[in-house]
Amino acid sequence: MSQMTSRRTGSVTGARVCTIIAFVLAALAVLFLPPVLGLAAVVLGLVGGYLGDRPLGWYAAAAGVAGAVLGMVLGAIILNAS
Repeated sequence: MSQMTSRRTGSVTGARVCTIIAFVLAALAVLFLPPVLGLAAVVLGLVGGYLGDRPLGWYAAAAGVAGAVLGMVLGAIILNAS
């Protein structure tokens, strides 16, 4: 008889989910509603960082700021091009 063992390689925590959503919102902030989506990305990145996904959560918060700034600059360039 073979013995079956359950081995879990990685667990998905709430901190990791917040961090992943923050990265997605930061990417979307470049094209759509930069202040709103950028702020949401920063908040979720900070929450993910405080809940335990420290390095990645802080990077997600920084990506939210960068996405918001880049989105606003891109919007200003497009609006002033005509």
